[in-house]
Amino acid sequence: MNDESFSRLLEGVKQGAEYLKGLRSPSGVRKVTVRVPDIKNIREKLNVSQAEFARMIGISVRTLQNWEQNRRVPDKPSRILLELAATYPKQVQKVARKVAEQEAVIPEAAEG
Repeated sequence: MNDESFSRLLEGVKQGAEYLKGLRSPSGVRKVTVRVPDIKNIREKLNVSQAEFARMIGISVRTLQNWEQNRRVPDKPSRILLELAATYPKQVQKVARKVAEQEAVIPEAAEG
C-alpha cells in the first residue's frame, strides 16, 4: 500500500470514529423510501394460509412471516409480484395454479 492510499484509508477511519462518537454526520448518504404493500392483507384477500401463499409465490414461509411482520423488506421483483397480487388477486392465483400444475407434470430426465 502506498502512502496516498494509506492516508485516505486513515482519514476514512478517523471520519468513521467521529461519526460513531456523534461528532459528524454521515456523508454521501441518501435516504431511500421503499413502499411495501400490505402483504398480510393481500394473502387474506386470496383466502390462503401463509404456507399456501408462500408456495404460490415461490418463497419460504419464514420469508413471508418476516415480510408480514416488517422484519424484512421484499426485493423489487417480489414487490412487483405482490403489487400484481394486490391488484389482480384472482389472476395471480390462477397463474400460480397453472405453474404448479406444469411443475407437477414435468417428466424426469431420462437416464443416459
